[in-house]
Amino acid sequence: MTISRFLNGLLLATALAATPAARADEPRSILFVGNSFTQGANSAVLRYRVDTVTDLNGGGVGGVPALFRRFAEQAGQDWTVSHELRGGTTLAQHLADRLDVIARPWDVVVMQDYSVLDPQHPGNPAVTAGSAPALAAAVSRANSDVRVYLTATWSRADQVYKPAGHWYGQPIAKMALDLRRALDGVDAASTDIDGVLPVGEAWNRAMAEGIADPNPYDGVAFGQVDLWSYDQYHASAAGYYLEALVVFGRVTGVDPRSLGRKELAAHEIGLDPRIAEALQRVAAEELGLPAAP
Repeated sequence: MTISRFLNGLLLATALAATPAARADEPRSILFVGNSFTQGANSAVLRYRVDTVTDLNGGGVGGVPALFRRFAEQAGQDWTVSHELRGGTTLAQHLADRLDVIARPWDVVVMQDYSVLDPQHPGNPAVTAGSAPALAAAVSRANSDVRVYLTATWSRADQVYKPAGHWYGQPIAKMALDLRRALDGVDAASTDIDGVLPVGEAWNRAMAEGIADPNPYDGVAFGQVDLWSYDQYHASAAGYYLEALVVFGRVTGVDPRSLGRKELAAHEIGLDPRIAEALQRVAAEELGLPAAP
């Protein structure tokens, strides 16, 4: 482990420890803003338990927000979960088109930008650096105590293994690390953003530990899970499950491992209990939580 990796983990663990876990009798509200990477596109997660969340765009989407809600129920927490999600959109488009819906008094807001940040200039955070702080400022004006997070998403296999990809020929982990680094800069420049959720790095960890296959184009190794969907771009149900675990652990302060092998959402979307338990552990480790005794 490098010194910088250790320090980053220490900082994340400190931040997580400072996150107040909601009491069972304390209702909280959370809004998800994003696109298909939070909708659960191309998987059973897309239409998962749509009746448990409020879709502010009326699209009948459950997605990662519904997984979050299901985890919270099992942890004895009362969360009102809403989302403003549209496939293929940037945060700049949400800012331009849906600010009236977004700028309300939420307790927590989780924002996810386009998978390469700027569709015209992959990896360039300049547009995000304008739109994300503006959205964060708007929800902060509605509730000064709101906590706002940015989601750092995963490496797209099509962007790494296909010649037309911006990250072609580079290690599979590199794209996720670049996105995280860019969003850290956006976070540092805004007093209204409270942190970056390391979803892409959790994917990297799952691959590094042999839980997930790092290259879907050469076949998925026996015993490993494919975190990507059939387009090698969006996530599979397992990939979205890992995303939701990271969000849940960071936002609520609850250790994802406490959900256990018999966690209900995993069963309902068809995940092997062994894989669900492994992904819970990966999420907890990525969030810097101490090992269970």
